[in-house]
Amino acid sequence: MSNRNTQSSKQAARTRLRAERERQKKKESVRRQLIAGGALVAVLAVAGAIGVAVATSGGESAGGDTWAKASSAELVRPAHTAGKNGTDLVIGKKGATHTLTLFADPRCPFCATLDQNLNETVQKDVDNGKYKVSFRLGTFLDDGTRGTGSKNALSAMGAALDVGTDAFLSYKSALFSKEYHPEEAGPDKFADNEYLLKVADTVPALKGNAKFRDAVKSGTYRRWVLEVSKRFDTFKVPTPTVKLDGKVLGTDTPNGKAAPFSPGAFNAEVDKAMKAKL
Repeated sequence: MSNRNTQSSKQAARTRLRAERERQKKKESVRRQLIAGGALVAVLAVAGAIGVAVATSGGESAGGDTWAKASSAELVRPAHTAGKNGTDLVIGKKGATHTLTLFADPRCPFCATLDQNLNETVQKDVDNGKYKVSFRLGTFLDDGTRGTGSKNALSAMGAALDVGTDAFLSYKSALFSKEYHPEEAGPDKFADNEYLLKVADTVPALKGNAKFRDAVKSGTYRRWVLEVSKRFDTFKVPTPTVKLDGKVLGTDTPNGKAAPFSPGAFNAEVDKAMKAKL
């Protein structure tokens, strides 16, 4: 056999080997995809089952069908609210001439961080009459995740507000705390009424409060939640957003103002805004 024929045979053999390897690689790739796809279907099935369990574990008030019916339910406004349909929630001394407005969604992780960092400062300023604080609360995260936790938590916050403004503030901070606020990628814990009641047990004014517990379980303030959320949407702001007398506080970024997350930055922004009004 000539060298030329031998080289041709070797080249042909190498070509067939490469082709066979490519075929095997494709076959293995398809096999892995099928396995991964099957696993994904299983995971999604489990996640769906968990989602249904979480959504229903809080009783009827956590379910989407119930919230769909809430729009035609009787409007019950919590005490300490004002404005049309009770959508205005302002806490502070009557003599305070400035108003700090906080825009938040109960499930928003950045709102939780902001509250953890600034709650003590804001509470001190409100007690000293530096400004009143207005809460604008939305539930848009439920729409993005097809959950009900934001609405359910806001309904419970309404029940706390009916008990008193101090109870509301304490409960709001407990829900936003590191200990109880749900992870962004975790389960929708706020969709579970029992979880909301567990958090409420950390607030003395709410622990063992039968009226509060009944309002949470029966969803007394569901219709009010929808009205508050609808009002929030009209402001068209991201969360968290902080305003003083209508002026957005924070640092300029390509995507708008970034809220001041540290007490130092927050105090500087507030003082600057107040001086500008003089």
